[in-house]
Amino acid sequence: MGTTGTVLITGTTSGVGLNATRALVNQGWTVITANRSPQRAAAAADALDLPKQRLTHVLMDLGDLDSVRNAVAELPASLDALLCNAAVYKPKLKQPERSPQGYEISMATNHLGHFLLIQLLMDRIKVSSHPSRRVVILGTVTANSKELGGKIPIPAPADLGDLSGFEAGFQDPISMASGKGFKPGKAYKDSKLCNMITTQELHRRLHTETGISFTSLYPGCVADTPLFRNTPKAFQTIFPWFQKNITGGYVSQALAGERVAQVVADPDFAESGVHWSWGNRQTKDGLQFSQELSEKATDPETAQRVWDLSLRLVGL
Repeated sequence: MGTTGTVLITGTTSGVGLNATRALVNQGWTVITANRSPQRAAAAADALDLPKQRLTHVLMDLGDLDSVRNAVAELPASLDALLCNAAVYKPKLKQPERSPQGYEISMATNHLGHFLLIQLLMDRIKVSSHPSRRVVILGTVTANSKELGGKIPIPAPADLGDLSGFEAGFQDPISMASGKGFKPGKAYKDSKLCNMITTQELHRRLHTETGISFTSLYPGCVADTPLFRNTPKAFQTIFPWFQKNITGGYVSQALAGERVAQVVADPDFAESGVHWSWGNRQTKDGLQFSQELSEKATDPETAQRVWDLSLRLVGL
């Protein structure tokens, strides 16, 4: 393992974020957790008997850009790593839910909140003396059309279209990046595609200048994660069974958390611009590899426009 440091992790009240927190704390890292409920984050950490002296819990609602700004104002002047893990997934919505700034909630939380957080914390990561400073974002197989999971046409593959929704400012009645009709499951995929685009663009713009490593990852199919709490009950039963018994893609929350912690802390994951994966079929002691991303995620022109439009949407 590499040198320990201080990492900010979003979304740690359960699931992958909580398990990544446990893995990093157990390695000696100090973890700042950022959640809508610091009380729930503290209770979840206590339930795992994590040492309180290694943890700080801050209030941050990623869906509210003002909340992100307020939280950042309270953070230390130097950070060694940032892990953008939190996400919302609300596939049963009939109408778009809106953030306080008026944006569709999955794009607001998963992409824009994290995008603003990264921009505001970049100077603090730059001044860190840690030998391996990192910004890590969780991607997903369902937003990468180079993988089978990204080719599934239900409700539709991730696709930002001509970015006309971004261009128009994303306000009601617009809810999708493409400007087309609202599809909640696709809104989630689109936001995760933006996460992977952001990592690639961070790498292009800032890695050489700063030495910071920018990576994304897909730790495997964590089919029983609380991310799926807003899906139909039948899905919550069938999906884990299907991933365990049919596809072989299932990964436990604990193993996913360990993999995420590796990408944050392990020297083997120091290379910038990589999307790390362990594949869709889990094998015992399977090793990480650099997964090719789709043209949608890697096209420099698209990435530059997503970057510039996102800066405008978050008010920078």
